Amino acid sequence: MEVVPTIQSTKDSVDLRQNTREKQSGTEESAHMMHTPGLLEEPSSDTLKKVSKVNKQKSITTPTSCSVIDGIPNRKTETKSASESKIKEAQSTLTKPTRSSASRTSESVPFSRRSSTGGLSEKQLISIAKRETGESGTAASKRTTSLGSETLRKSLPEFRRSSVLSVGAKHATRLGITETRRLAPVSPVAETPRTPTSSDLREQDSSKKIPVRSSSSVSSKRITSPSLVSFGSSSSVRKSVANVSSPSTRSSSVSNGSKSGILLTSLDKSSSLYSRMKVGTPESKDFRLMMLPQVEVKAGDDMRLDLRGHKIRNLNTGKLKLSPHLEFVYLRDNMLSTLDGIEVLQRLKVLDLSFNDFKGPGFEPLQNCKALQQLYLAGNQITSLKSLPELPNLEFLSVAQNKLKSLSMASQPRLQVLAASKNKISTLKGFPYLPALEHLRVEENPILKMSRLEAASILLVGPTLKKFNDRDLSREEIGIAKRYPSHTALCIRSGWELCRPEQAADSTFKFLLEQWKEQLPSGYLLKKAFVDQPFEEDACHCHFEFVSDKTESSDSELELKYQWFIGERTPNFSAVNGAVREVFIPSRNDIGRVLKVECTPVVGGTEYPTIFAISSPVFPGTGIPKVINIDVHGELVEGNTLKGYAEVVWCGGTPGKGVASWLRRRWNSSPVVITGAEEEEYQLTLDDVDSCLVYMYTPVTDEGTKGEPQYAITEYVKAAPPSVSNVQVIGEAVEECTIRGVGEYFGGRQGPIKFEWLREDKDTGVFTSVSTGTNEYTLSREDIGRRLTFVYTPVNFEGKEGKSLSASSEMVKRAPPKASNLKIIGGLEEGSKISVTAIVIGGTEASSRVQWFKSNSSRFEGDNGLDALSTSKIAKAYRIPLGAVGKYLIAKFTPMTPDGEAGEPAYVTSETSVVALPPTLNFLSITGDYSEGGILTASYGYVGGHEGKSIYNWYIHEVENDLGVLLPEVSNLLQYRISKDNIGKFISFTCTPVRDDNIVGEPRACIGQERVRPGSPRLLSLQIIGTEVEGTTLNVEKRYWGGEEGQSIHRWFRTSSTGTHSEISGAIASSYTLSVDDIDFFISLSCEPIRNDGARGPIVHSEQVGPIVPGPPTSHSLEFHGSLIEGERINFTASYSGGVKGDCLYEWFRVNINGHKEKLSAGEFLDLTLDDVGGCVELIYTPVRSDGLKGLTRKLVSSPVVPGEPVGIELVIPDCCEGQEVVPETRYFGGQEGVGKYSWLRSKYKLHGSALMELADNVDNADILGPALTYTPSLEDVGSFVAMCWLPQRSDGKYGNALVSICESPVTPALPVVSNVCVKKLSSSAYVGEGEYFGGYEGLSLFSWYRESDEGTIVLISGANSKSYEVSDEDYNCKLLFGYTPVRSDSVLGELRLSEPTDVIFPEVPRIELLALTGKAVEGGVLTALEVIPSTHSQHNVWEKYKKEVRYQWFCSSETENDLSFYPFPSQRSCSYKVRFEDIGRCLRCECIVTDVFGRSSEPAYAETDPVLPGVPRMGKLEIEGRGFHTNLYAVRGIYSGGKEGKSRIQWLSSMVGSPDLIAIPGETGRMYEANVDDVGYRLVAIYTPVRDDGVEGQSVSASTDPVAVEPDVLKEVKQKLDLGSVKFEVLFDKDRSPKKIPGMGSLERRILEVNRKRIKVVKPGSKTSFPAVEIRGSYTPPFHVELFRNDQHRLRIVIDGENEVDLMLQTRHLRDVIVLVIRGFAQRFNSTPLNTLLKIDM
Repeated sequence: MEVVPTIQSTKDSVDLRQNTREKQSGTEESAHMMHTPGLLEEPSSDTLKKVSKVNKQKSITTPTSCSVIDGIPNRKTETKSASESKIKEAQSTLTKPTRSSASRTSESVPFSRRSSTGGLSEKQLISIAKRETGESGTAASKRTTSLGSETLRKSLPEFRRSSVLSVGAKHATRLGITETRRLAPVSPVAETPRTPTSSDLREQDSSKKIPVRSSSSVSSKRITSPSLVSFGSSSSVRKSVANVSSPSTRSSSVSNGSKSGILLTSLDKSSSLYSRMKVGTPESKDFRLMMLPQVEVKAGDDMRLDLRGHKIRNLNTGKLKLSPHLEFVYLRDNMLSTLDGIEVLQRLKVLDLSFNDFKGPGFEPLQNCKALQQLYLAGNQITSLKSLPELPNLEFLSVAQNKLKSLSMASQPRLQVLAASKNKISTLKGFPYLPALEHLRVEENPILKMSRLEAASILLVGPTLKKFNDRDLSREEIGIAKRYPSHTALCIRSGWELCRPEQAADSTFKFLLEQWKEQLPSGYLLKKAFVDQPFEEDACHCHFEFVSDKTESSDSELELKYQWFIGERTPNFSAVNGAVREVFIPSRNDIGRVLKVECTPVVGGTEYPTIFAISSPVFPGTGIPKVINIDVHGELVEGNTLKGYAEVVWCGGTPGKGVASWLRRRWNSSPVVITGAEEEEYQLTLDDVDSCLVYMYTPVTDEGTKGEPQYAITEYVKAAPPSVSNVQVIGEAVEECTIRGVGEYFGGRQGPIKFEWLREDKDTGVFTSVSTGTNEYTLSREDIGRRLTFVYTPVNFEGKEGKSLSASSEMVKRAPPKASNLKIIGGLEEGSKISVTAIVIGGTEASSRVQWFKSNSSRFEGDNGLDALSTSKIAKAYRIPLGAVGKYLIAKFTPMTPDGEAGEPAYVTSETSVVALPPTLNFLSITGDYSEGGILTASYGYVGGHEGKSIYNWYIHEVENDLGVLLPEVSNLLQYRISKDNIGKFISFTCTPVRDDNIVGEPRACIGQERVRPGSPRLLSLQIIGTEVEGTTLNVEKRYWGGEEGQSIHRWFRTSSTGTHSEISGAIASSYTLSVDDIDFFISLSCEPIRNDGARGPIVHSEQVGPIVPGPPTSHSLEFHGSLIEGERINFTASYSGGVKGDCLYEWFRVNINGHKEKLSAGEFLDLTLDDVGGCVELIYTPVRSDGLKGLTRKLVSSPVVPGEPVGIELVIPDCCEGQEVVPETRYFGGQEGVGKYSWLRSKYKLHGSALMELADNVDNADILGPALTYTPSLEDVGSFVAMCWLPQRSDGKYGNALVSICESPVTPALPVVSNVCVKKLSSSAYVGEGEYFGGYEGLSLFSWYRESDEGTIVLISGANSKSYEVSDEDYNCKLLFGYTPVRSDSVLGELRLSEPTDVIFPEVPRIELLALTGKAVEGGVLTALEVIPSTHSQHNVWEKYKKEVRYQWFCSSETENDLSFYPFPSQRSCSYKVRFEDIGRCLRCECIVTDVFGRSSEPAYAETDPVLPGVPRMGKLEIEGRGFHTNLYAVRGIYSGGKEGKSRIQWLSSMVGSPDLIAIPGETGRMYEANVDDVGYRLVAIYTPVRDDGVEGQSVSASTDPVAVEPDVLKEVKQKLDLGSVKFEVLFDKDRSPKKIPGMGSLERRILEVNRKRIKVVKPGSKTSFPAVEIRGSYTPPFHVELFRNDQHRLRIVIDGENEVDLMLQTRHLRDVIVLVIRGFAQRFNSTPLNTLLKIDM
């Protein structure tokens, strides 16, 4: 009788902190059950107290048992009754255990079981059981109390029935029931400590290092859960239990197996002995676990239901009381097949339906279980999950061990773990949307055969997936998944089969097109459907391209509607409100998300089903803004305001203010930038009429990043109707003054305006017309006391009149005395008398006063810059002084009335400047010494104005009256030094007077009174030049002076070492050659200079040179002796000089024909050899003096050495063999051997002596074989003797005597061999082998054929033993070899020879019929090569099956037009090529070669272009560099493209902040610009018009700077002075303002510039004779302003009004800038833009 052990529930001592180590244990088959993180929390003190109280009230009388739990020591337990133990067992069962019960049950159950997630096999379970049970033992029972376990028991469900879980192993000892009762409780052997692994340490770290208690004593821990049970529903288990159970059994029953180590106790006599148990040993820690989502476990018994293994068939039975309050329901191991009734569990969190009879569908009742977190459906017969509803809180789903063919189900938004192992899943079609999935298990499914399954899972799930089939994701698979298009997951869910990433784009589009083809509009085909790569805040375009189907016609036009969606990934997309255009702009929050656009085709009002396209994830923006839409609003009429609108996408940059500009484009001309128009609004002016306006906008981010400018063009602007405004009369209403009527015209081009003047009548007040047609009117005496009215009638260019406007003047007053019509009478010449006349009006003239001034300019600019010539006098006549020459005279006329009233002074300027008298000379003379070397000086007297650069010339005269010869080297000099060439000649001086105004007077000449005399002869220097060595020549170097030198006398002297001085006889020349007699003496020279007329000068002696040393040894002659013939001996003779002869040196050399020199010997003679023939012999002789001194080497080269007579000395013939070349041994003498004559003879007998010499003539006994030097015996020579007759010959053709020799033995035959074995191709399938036999007569030779594979293996072809061979199928892709084994007629076998392998037998080589290029050969264009395949079937077959790759190579032609050659581009190997700037003017060529899989290449195909044309000139990335201060230098730079840049145009402009006007800076057209103080507060704008070198212009682009700021040092000083309120500056005043004057400090006078908040004045400082005088003063009221000069950084001009202004000079630019800014700061209240805002100054 088999005893079935039962299970005794115990109050285990559970240390919850041990869960950290428990993570390391468990079995893979229960890996879906995990530790609950909430269980790691220790119970509170209150909870412990309550548990303790409950424990005291309950007791059990039955024995207790302990189960092994890692690291938990055993504690004593109290005995309790059987009824109470049943309750305690239920309370000790956890919802989310720390350990799987299956891992414990496996120790005692050796048979296989069903797992909810798949797992270990039967063999693995048995091995684990054996390993673990071997470590168990017995120990004394202990009574334990565990407060921790009591805390858990309060939340555990109550058992309705207890049951037995397992059956003892076969090898366990079976005990009777009576024996079992006597056994004491047995506890397992204590756990063996182990060293924690790295994973243990990581788990401990992740658990915040919770301490683990361990003990060597027996430890127990019992935590069971219905979700961890793996057995119990097995029929075998149920049968075994039925055979052994007994209702009356109450005592304990123990299975005392030696390896099981498990104590089982009966709990209830009336139970069916079904229960579940969890046992663990240290070995179970090797099992891997999977972390599950957390589920709340602190709940009461009224929230739990555990009816596992109760054979329940229906949930609606009366036994089940499904309360709405239930949260944890465990119904596994039953017979449920429907979920009807489960809908009442609306608070359900955990539902275990594993191992039932569900087949599905029928999961709709779960729709009400919204709180469900864990669902276990493993071990059923489910075939589909499509009816499973969406459960918003579901985190864990196990459907392992079912019959699912796919995972198609509703979306589960919070599902983290999906276990679907051991199914029949073969497709990913319908895979649900699981945005939170982290673990996916599909082991033991047919789909595992699918390639790239892990990558497909990553695509379907997304970035949340962390583990696939219980292992971390592969980096390789993650990388592969990223290479697929964004819509791949959607296609996979629709049934698309995964392919290679590079083919996915085309394959998925074809897949979607196949799905859409039935729903597309009739007559249209979809060609493209994709979305551009989206970027942050950038326009993303979708592309849906339909083409008309030619086979079907459609009259209605196709329209497309769009709707954009966005989501984290497919298919979770949400529609974007208002995004219904073709373009969508993602925001910053959309980065990393995916866009989807649905396109709805509409034809004839009928909407068709939508199609879609999905983008890649949104990338961060580039930061470079773009303009996607630009327009201009406003009426195009003169005077109206236009406003430009630009829609900008910022592409991730911070939105900033862009740069706007307006351009004007007239008809048939290029746009021109409108100066100052840099705002969004622009008011139309007259210049815009009949022109188009271009609004250009450049977006700029707040960081300063610029985008590409865009523009919009308007229609033509119309003119406004003519009108006038602001009509007024300007001018002083005083008698004789002229007043002027002005008005502001508006309305197109101005036509002939109508003007009219009306005068008021004094009596009636009526105005009558006095003048028409002019806007000016001069007041007369009749107008005094009356008013005048000016009438303005506007008329445009077309003659249309507008409304008239009028304005009246003030009452006309009488004029003060005034001088007019001033004239200067008299000649304006030096010394002339002139006078001034004038007409005085405004009273009776009295004694008017006149003052005369001079000026450098004829233009009168005020009396400040005038030099006074006289004081103010009554006299009107004046005599012109000399100081006024070259100046303009100005008369100041001050009219006076009899009553003393003075009028305004009037000025008159002479029409011309004062001229001087003609330049003349009043005397001219020459003084000085007229001898050679003397100095002559000319002097003269000048009259006639200020002398300029008069002309001086000196002349030489042969006679006194001739014209003379000019001496140009002394022109314009007053002194002349007489040279040697002037001796005996006259000298004259000519002066031409020139006035400072370049007026030339009459020249005057003066000639000397005597001829030039020569100087006394003398020597200025004398020295000896040369080397003091015997045999050399000494020369004289001297400098003579004193006329022409004659025959000067030279004498040479020799001085001994003792001082004896003697003249050298006969040495009277200017040179002397040293002789032997001069050795050891000193040499000197004396010279007496003699003039050519015999005059003598003093004798001069030179310094001595020496002593003279002996000369070097020298050989003067060298010659050969002997015959220069091969075999002869030659020697030489040489002469010597240079002291006593010593041992002279001599060397022999051989000089070849090519010039190579080879040393032979150093003896006194030389024997000539063959090597010397044809060459020369060279002798090098070095003379040596007795004291060892070597002289100069002397060289002697002979004529070429001639050869000796040709003689044959020896001739020997070796043994001969058939086929072996016979080379005779010869010895020759007699020069270089020539070709010679050879005759080979065959003789049947061996000859000797004279018979041998006569062999050549005895043709009866010998055969002539050949005339060569060598001979190869043939078959006919075998057995005969071979002889040779040799006639020696020299290289020059001369022959010697003949020599004959014969071999010693007859010729022997050769071994049989074969050569030149080869295979010839007769056809594509027939081959023939050939070879050349040698070695006697051929017998029956052997033939064979071989096949060589790609690996080089050679295999004999069976049956192929003839010379011909037919190709079989096995020969393809192999090579053929022909084998030839020669056999001689006497059966001598030769060596097998194989032919070279044939070519591999391939199909036809692929060819390219034509190569064409698409695209334009223009710079920046893209050329694409397209190959045309031949139309033959074989070629199409080759291209389809055997084409491997197509290679491209691009070439560029050279610059030579006559000989067009091409060179390759190394890196251009694709089918497309982008034309570069360097390619302009050259031709491009593309070479295309196709290769097949066998490595063969086709013939290259070529396509060429015409010469590349340049692109349109463009300037990109234009920007201005500069620091931003008014003293800095700015430069413009950019990137030019479009051919070679020519003379591009640059214009610098400025624009005030807030003003749309652009002001051109005159003359600033270079690439650099230096700012000044006028630029403060303005933006600098550079307009760059690119121009190609051929004159073609591109589109103008502009760049601007930030407002120019004041340099900090200047700004600081300006603020300080403005704070004072009144400052003074010391300046310089230029009193000479003539434009021809060169600026300098000499004409500047000091002034004091006083500036305060109200006015400005310039004061001339006082002196000893005068008081300070105010020269100019005024307020800041307009038109007051300060002007600067760009060409002069030290000058400024202060303009008070139209008549008062002053130019001032400063020492430094810094001071000038300070003054200008201070003045403008004080005057800021009159400026349209306050300076304190620009300078940031608080006034």
